[in-house]
Amino acid sequence: MQIPVQKLKEMIVNEGLITPEAFDSIAQEAQRLNQRVDDILVSRGIISTDYFYTLLSRYVGIELVNLSTVPIDEEVLASLSLDLARQKGVIAFKKEADGSIDVAMEDPSDLKTIEFLERHLKVRVKPFLAKPGDLEKGFAIYNRALSQDFKHTIEENIKKSLEVKGDKIEDVAAALPIVAIVDNFLSYAISAHASDIHIEMLESSVLVRFRIDGILHEISRIPKEVELPVVARIKLLAGLKIDEHYKPQDGRMRHRAGDEITDVRVSIMPTLYGEKIVMRLLSAGQKPLALEEIGMLEDMVKIVEEALKKSFGMLVVCGPTGSGKTTTLYSVLSMLNKPEVNMVTIEDPIEYHIQYVNQTQINAVAGVTFASALRAFLRQDPNIILVGEIRDEETAEISVHAALTGHILLSSLHTNDASTAIPRLIDMHVPPFLIAAVLNLIIAQRLVRKTCVSCIESFVPTPDIIEVLQHTHAEMGQTDYVAPKSLYRGRGCPVCNFTGYKGRMGIFEVLEIDNEVRTLISGHDFSLDALVALARKKGMVTMLEDGVRKAELGLTTMEEVLRVIRE
Repeated sequence: MQIPVQKLKEMIVNEGLITPEAFDSIAQEAQRLNQRVDDILVSRGIISTDYFYTLLSRYVGIELVNLSTVPIDEEVLASLSLDLARQKGVIAFKKEADGSIDVAMEDPSDLKTIEFLERHLKVRVKPFLAKPGDLEKGFAIYNRALSQDFKHTIEENIKKSLEVKGDKIEDVAAALPIVAIVDNFLSYAISAHASDIHIEMLESSVLVRFRIDGILHEISRIPKEVELPVVARIKLLAGLKIDEHYKPQDGRMRHRAGDEITDVRVSIMPTLYGEKIVMRLLSAGQKPLALEEIGMLEDMVKIVEEALKKSFGMLVVCGPTGSGKTTTLYSVLSMLNKPEVNMVTIEDPIEYHIQYVNQTQINAVAGVTFASALRAFLRQDPNIILVGEIRDEETAEISVHAALTGHILLSSLHTNDASTAIPRLIDMHVPPFLIAAVLNLIIAQRLVRKTCVSCIESFVPTPDIIEVLQHTHAEMGQTDYVAPKSLYRGRGCPVCNFTGYKGRMGIFEVLEIDNEVRTLISGHDFSLDALVALARKKGMVTMLEDGVRKAELGLTTMEEVLRVIRE
């Protein structure tokens, strides 16, 4: 649901929030990037999400409801299934005295959905406008019931699976109880917004854990007797060899839950008690996010924007596995996406599908590696190249030479921070003078859990936290820093499953490669300590310092920042 561009311009220009010229510039960029104008206005901090929905409510003449403060009648909520509620973006939350039902909607101007709901519920529906985030409170209540249904379904199908007989493991794996067990694990993981499913073989049982917001949670334990058919079922779906039990295997599949399609990356590894399975869940319809949306603050965004104005060179994103490097690379790629440039990517796997970008999937069996694909793409007249990861000397060498010969090259490295990307490339036998010549920017990052906005509260920080804050600000040169009298945390509520956290964001450090840094890298006396000292002298904000800033803003907590940094 949108406000027409000219009407939105009139509303926020009249409020003095932006000049007409600046708005027109953003509108042109939104058209070029195929994004909504209001999304860019929010991501740049020109207007807040709350303010936009207040404007939207005023424009459509429909009352805005906050489901975080309005009670939800669970009996009314259950009148719509979770799949239907998510598909339509609605929450039925109250029954009026005249029998009509109040329904919170992402788009209350959608007359077809309102007519459908009235036919489905057989009563009159009164629509209310709700923010997508507010609808999550209703979905959280669904999820509580879904959790109970999930446990019951798994228990019932395990009982049935133990009765299944078959001469071949393929026959047992295709039996309805085994199919139901695997489907329920996938569907429940998707509804819980898990990023990974871990199926681990113990001595006497099978442990199932979901990674949610970066933390593994035990979900279920199933009998050892169903281990082989469950593993076989997943292998069948992922196109892997059922009779191979002693070698690692990697595969892919797709899972449909309602109208939502999820790409699933499957990794199988032999262990002491059987084959461990890890399934990475990737939404097939996911779109790249702006840097501001993934948590980068304005000062760092400006540094990235300046680096992207250069006509050639390398931008490298660093961090361990699961730190969000690919998401950041896609954000940068979307900033460079213009009709007049030829953009190509070499990925493993392709996680987002981007319009006007030529994307290639690594396929080792067919001989398509990062190095071979990069060589081929250099004959395709590219302007901008994204290499998913620099893993070896050959890929590093070709990437550096591509960046040296007039291309912008984006890639990632597995290093702990921004500075150690330099010795990592040297370790891959890239000459320091070439590193200095082609590197424009290094971004290092980690992911922290965001404070749940539905139950956020202030609290008085402990002496330990105050000491960390003072020390961090002293490192930044702020010797007159006074610790805040209060910080923020999530109290715990149904929306965040009583964890106090909902969603994740990045904490970053950005190392600019200017002439002084280039001279140090290519010099005979280069050392990591000297590089760090020079970067700090030039004002580089470390990941810890960026995390502290976000904790002070209430975006995350100090405990979460320290947990991630110390890991």
